[in-house]
Amino acid sequence: MVLNQNHTRRAFLAFSSWALPAWAFAQTLKPRTPWKLGVITDEISQDFAQALEFLRSYSLGQCELRELWGKNIMNASREELGRAKKLLRKYGIRVSNLASPIFKYDLPGMPAPASQRDVFRAQFTDQDTERLLRKAAELSHFFDTPLVRVFSYWRVERPEEAYSQVRDRLARAAGFARSNAMILGLENEHTCNVGTGRELGRILKDINSPHLRGIWDPANAVILGEAPHPEGYDSVRGLFDHMHVKDVRKDSEDWRWLPVGQGVANFPAVFGALKRDNYEGTISLETHYQRPDGNRLESTRESLEGLLKVLKQASSPDSN
Repeated sequence: MVLNQNHTRRAFLAFSSWALPAWAFAQTLKPRTPWKLGVITDEISQDFAQALEFLRSYSLGQCELRELWGKNIMNASREELGRAKKLLRKYGIRVSNLASPIFKYDLPGMPAPASQRDVFRAQFTDQDTERLLRKAAELSHFFDTPLVRVFSYWRVERPEEAYSQVRDRLARAAGFARSNAMILGLENEHTCNVGTGRELGRILKDINSPHLRGIWDPANAVILGEAPHPEGYDSVRGLFDHMHVKDVRKDSEDWRWLPVGQGVANFPAVFGALKRDNYEGTISLETHYQRPDGNRLESTRESLEGLLKVLKQASSPDSN
């Protein structure tokens, strides 16, 4: 392993206990992987430098930003943002996209049923939307990435009744994105009104803007009963430039996040389809899985190694 000369001996010794096996494993898989792969950094660690060190140990050149040092990126200070940018330069890692919380709140006049929700330290409402979009535009240019993730409001009991309002609000946001040289990436989120590939494909086609593209998450759609392939993929084919990868399986009555390859999201078929269609977008591991000991970094490592195995299989010449 060739070390950057800026590494101190102390940092190397602390890191090498797990980094060297990870690095060696990654080198057997990474050269066979044609896709631009990264990880949502706070799934690895809230210590941003540690997360970037982990990415570099696997020779991954990009990351997705959602939280920095325990803060949602929309709440990060100028000092923290500047510190993050310096670390990205130090480790030679680019930002694939910003995982903003825009539209991950109640649709005005149509509050969703109370449920367990992932907000990632983002307590916003629709009244914050204009400010958040302006902030997203600033961060997009600051981190040199055009893609900013958005959602479709918390899922109501009958999403069809909310559809026209959600569509119109996203269309207006796409207009803002066009004026500010950025692209909004709408994620299908099972707790939001656009939760499946079918729902994602429909709204993207209806709005039909190059400034609103998809962020496809096959596992989110599984929770709503959609098969990632062929059903989900066929619905979003050609409509997304970024995707999230995590795996899931239902045990008894509860859904449980798992390392990639151990759930039911059928990623071999998904990546086989991406290969056939020459997908050129980006991919982020969104771990979610946690080991019994709660170690986020090691949980991400398990899931990433599962993903790399799937990718190696899908990218082999005889996989078609």
